[in-house]
Amino acid sequence: MGNIVDETCKQTPDYTLCLSLLNSDPRSSSADIVGLCLILIDKIEALGTETIGQINVAYKTKPMLKRELDECNLRYKTIVEADVHTANIAIKGNPKFAEDAIVDAGVEASVCEGGFPKGQSPLTDLTQKMVKICDVTRAIVRMLL
Repeated sequence: MGNIVDETCKQTPDYTLCLSLLNSDPRSSSADIVGLCLILIDKIEALGTETIGQINVAYKTKPMLKRELDECNLRYKTIVEADVHTANIAIKGNPKFAEDAIVDAGVEASVCEGGFPKGQSPLTDLTQKMVKICDVTRAIVRMLL
């Protein structure tokens, strides 16, 4: 079944990232496409939660960016609490709604990053990673449409 991971990742915009994400989860060895999507949705949730943690640290280290951090906190809570929830439910029923939720997660991360003055975001690496994971996840969800 390892072949499904390889073949699936070849159809995404970032083959290396896709392989890394899926091969790091033991569930991928026996997963179908829906299962691979669920693994990636879990990765989005974990990264969103990690980013919220980094936002909380940044409140202390970069108090001058409170407004921007508040906005990001709200956007990442939307990713973790709404987009992930919607995607997890929809992937098993109506994958189009899962795709919409994944797209929204990527947009939320991008808008967060764009809210900082140029070069001042303490979240750039995490935000870029979120956008890339969402792009890979969306490509796999689209295989179900």
